[in-house]
Amino acid sequence: MLELLKQPWPWYIAGPLIGLTVPALLLLGNKSFGISSSLRHICAACVPAKIPFFQYNWKKEMWNLFFVAGILLGGIVGAGILGNPNAIVVTPALMEELVDYGITNYNNLVPEDIMNWQSLFTVKGFLLMAVGGFLVGFGTRYAGGCTSGHAIMGLSNLQWPSLVATICFMIGGFIMANLILPYILLL
Repeated sequence: MLELLKQPWPWYIAGPLIGLTVPALLLLGNKSFGISSSLRHICAACVPAKIPFFQYNWKKEMWNLFFVAGILLGGIVGAGILGNPNAIVVTPALMEELVDYGITNYNNLVPEDIMNWQSLFTVKGFLLMAVGGFLVGFGTRYAGGCTSGHAIMGLSNLQWPSLVATICFMIGGFIMANLILPYILLL
């Protein structure tokens, strides 16, 4: 059984399992799936300021905090028990391209060559980590939710704003990965 869990699951298994969270949440508690709202709940619980955005009954959304804690704990347990000690498999053609950008270490899912504390204090690292993180947070708030909330929950409920947001996520990801990121990696 452990060997089965260590292997990547095919899309036709993993996709429906993720998709089934939507009706399960709706049927079991009339709740909507989404991760980004949990930050608001944490701030409402922990920040004593009288900011109107955080003035609501966050305890009604406690299930969402447990859900996010479960994701975090599951990731930690999964990495510890189910982690793959081998280097990440990268095609030779992609390796050749990444060498031009200074990426040669494939020991982790995120390349340590560009994602580490030392590179945070470089222009490239600051753009990738700090500016990128700000833009993801801003976009999530501006779109009214994250990719999981819109693409999984919103689309399954046939919500027009979620379709627009998901299309914009995809277009933005394509533009970033293919047109902007190569120039940032050359810095």
